[in-house]
Amino acid sequence: MTEANLIHDFLTITAQQTPDKPFLICGDKSYSFAQIDTESTTLAHQLCALGVAPNDKVAILMDNSAETVTALYGASKSAATFIVINSTVKAAKLTHILNNSEAKILITHTSKGRVVQKAVNNCLKRPTIIWDSPSGTIPPALQEVSTSYAWNDMITHRPGGILTPLPRANPDDLAALVYTSGSTGDPKGVMQPHNKMIAVAKNIILYLENDQNDVILNVLSLAFGYGMYQVLMSAMFGGTVVLEKSFIYLHDTLQKIAQHNVTALPVVPTVLAMMLKAQNLNDYDFSSLKYITNAGDALPTHHTSAIRQQLPDVRIYPMYGLTECVRVSYLPPHLIDEHPDSVGCEIHNCTALIVDEDGNPAPPDQVGELVITGDNVMDGYYNDSDYTSQIFRTADCGRTRLYTGDLFRRDENGLLFFVSRKNDIIKTRGERVSPREVERYLMDIDGVAEAVAIGVPDDIFGEVIKAYIVPVADHNLTDEIILKNATATMENYMIPKTVEFLDALPKTPNGKVNRKEMKKWNT
Repeated sequence: MTEANLIHDFLTITAQQTPDKPFLICGDKSYSFAQIDTESTTLAHQLCALGVAPNDKVAILMDNSAETVTALYGASKSAATFIVINSTVKAAKLTHILNNSEAKILITHTSKGRVVQKAVNNCLKRPTIIWDSPSGTIPPALQEVSTSYAWNDMITHRPGGILTPLPRANPDDLAALVYTSGSTGDPKGVMQPHNKMIAVAKNIILYLENDQNDVILNVLSLAFGYGMYQVLMSAMFGGTVVLEKSFIYLHDTLQKIAQHNVTALPVVPTVLAMMLKAQNLNDYDFSSLKYITNAGDALPTHHTSAIRQQLPDVRIYPMYGLTECVRVSYLPPHLIDEHPDSVGCEIHNCTALIVDEDGNPAPPDQVGELVITGDNVMDGYYNDSDYTSQIFRTADCGRTRLYTGDLFRRDENGLLFFVSRKNDIIKTRGERVSPREVERYLMDIDGVAEAVAIGVPDDIFGEVIKAYIVPVADHNLTDEIILKNATATMENYMIPKTVEFLDALPKTPNGKVNRKEMKKWNT
């Protein structure tokens, strides 16, 4: 048996140990470890036959599906680098990703035909396209976009002739490019090598105490690192993933917890907000659920206390991470009632340092930028050495330091507390205000389901605070109620000047609040 030091090795090992066990459940279909392993191996041989060489890039544009998982493992087995692209991507962004990554292959679904056609027409070099189609055939119009092959042929028939052994990547070769949401411009491809991905995944498995009996309900996009790692980790510990396309159909999704004996639910705050807004969680059976994790955005303390009341026996893991290092910290569940606003302490082999504006270590409870050093720090941004040098800097010790751009503080017990993104800080009346702090106060108001505070231009104060509120159903909130409560609880400079009510907050494809879009509304 080959030593397991590449991402796909774990799938193969688990498939040999438990071949018939369900790896993925998608809708009413179940896919065993052996099936995904066999089909991904066949795909790998086909990719090599198409000319894919080690370190070439294979882009995958599909919904959350067994095909996406098969494609990423097939790319990995061919020694290529896989890129899972969010299924809602627009043509211009897709063109940028294909050009920036120099993708040789694009695996997609015919339902994405219009976006793909528009994007590929603007590519510097057109990738070969593998089309998945409900009929198994490629429509003539899509065959004209680029050199095309049918997905079913790629996973059911190995190339003719004598098959040579598949090439094998090195552990420090890139397994994946994970593209950021592009809040600072065009999306940037974070380079994630096999060895670092495996190290982080093993660390997360360790503190979550995962085993082969775990069943993860994943509603997060596989293009989002947080979602993708649910699949990669499950292949490592032999668990099952119930893979959903989204959390839009709340009732149907929550029913799957009891239907499949789900033990784990990874979420972003938006998902919890939807659950709590439903107000009928008692109608669902959560008896199998062992834990809920949160990452990707800060978890409001209101959500934490509410879900603790609803599900007192479920472990809650607030976590912090970003694409450039996957995971930095987690809060052990036994500390959540005492420190509901903390994201805990560093994971194994990770050092978090909070520095002031001069780069010096900040004392306890002083706010500064979070800087990360450790095995979890990835390799920078693909084809963007200038931006890489700004964010990934070499320290005096010779190791790489990741400058996160996030403001944190650490208490005297060593626990980390997220304050704000640097770019989100509101400067008003001579004060620097964290929007998250304002939002925590707003979330304590009865009837508030979600709240966002942003800075809007003002001729006198430079910026003033505007609050966007999503109310709980059947609550007759008014701006007078919000401002009365704010005046009673907040310092004067933190009180919103205006309040606007929304049915829903704008979200990025990864489920985070799209603050950048909201700021555009006021410029």
